[in-house]
Amino acid sequence: MHQQTLALLRELESTLQRHSLWQTTPVEPSALNSSVPFCHDTMAFEQWLQFVFLEKMHALIAHDQPLPRNFAIAPMAEMMLAQHRGANEVISVLQKLDQLLSDD
Repeated sequence: MHQQTLALLRELESTLQRHSLWQTTPVEPSALNSSVPFCHDTMAFEQWLQFVFLEKMHALIAHDQPLPRNFAIAPMAEMMLAQHRGANEVISVLQKLDQLLSDD
C-alpha cells in the first residue's frame, strides 16, 4: 500500500508542478496554525496539498506508519480548483488516492 500511495503522491506533485500549482517558496509558518479543514482560512487549496497533505503523507511513509483511511480530498479539489488550469488532472490523481485509501 505504501508504494502505491507513494507513486500517486509523486504523480500529484508532478501534476501540480506541470500546471503551475506548485510553490517554490514555503508558506509562512503561521499559515500552518489553522484549525479549519484544509487550512482554507490561511492558504490556497493547492498550498494545503503541497505543504500539509503531501508533507504529512511522505512523513508517514518514511516512518512506515499507518496511512489515513476513508478520506475524500477529490470533492474539495473539485470545488477549490474548478477555475485552475489542470484541475481535472489534479482531481483525477486525488480520486485515485481517495479510492486506494478507502476501506471498500
